[in-house]
Amino acid sequence: MAIRIGYAPGAYDLFHVGHLNILRQAKARCDFLVAGVVTDEICALTKGRLPVIPLPERMEIVRNISYVDEVYAERTTEKLDSWRDLGFTHLFKGDDWRGTPKGLKLESDFASVGVEIVYFPYTVHTSSSMLRRVLNATAGPDTDELAVISG
Repeated sequence: MAIRIGYAPGAYDLFHVGHLNILRQAKARCDFLVAGVVTDEICALTKGRLPVIPLPERMEIVRNISYVDEVYAERTTEKLDSWRDLGFTHLFKGDDWRGTPKGLKLESDFASVGVEIVYFPYTVHTSSSMLRRVLNATAGPDTDELAVISG
């Protein structure tokens, strides 16, 4: 039986239970799980803002999650480049990607190389964006924390 290598890419900024859920579910469906942590520059490019937590710290947090076997710094927006580096057989994403232009591109790109895309339920009640909004609202206008959280 072939080894199932899973890949779970994400920013993993402001680590929360939704991130943990994806990693837990991903590990249950593969033999070896690689968590791809996108660089600060890729976060800024794709999300329009820098992460609150810098890449080395996000990688250290994710590396210490028991479900994760390896951590990979994702330095490109093209997931096929990461696949060429890692050779994963399954890619895991939240189902907020399903049916979107990004998700459809992912499915199309990976169909040609035999990688299965697996979507997990998105944790609606907790997200890094929501945490960022709450932190911004509670930081107050006279604090330096607001500038840091806003990126």
